Amino acid sequence: MAITSHSGQGLPAARLLEIHDMLALALDATENTKGYPQPIREARSYMRTALRHTVKLMGDGA
Repeated sequence: MAITSHSGQGLPAARLLEIHDMLALALDATENTKGYPQPIREARSYMRTALRHTVKLMGDGA
């Protein structure tokens, strides 16, 4: 039996951790000190939102 997330929605906690790591890596990989074109800003915004939702599902609060 798989360990599920704090939310009890049935998604394995390991999968949430994997999603969290992938989103964090994608944000790191696209980091740019010179600014971003509009499509990249929008994509990074969606990634940050998804990362926050993932953390919330994991029940971390961090």
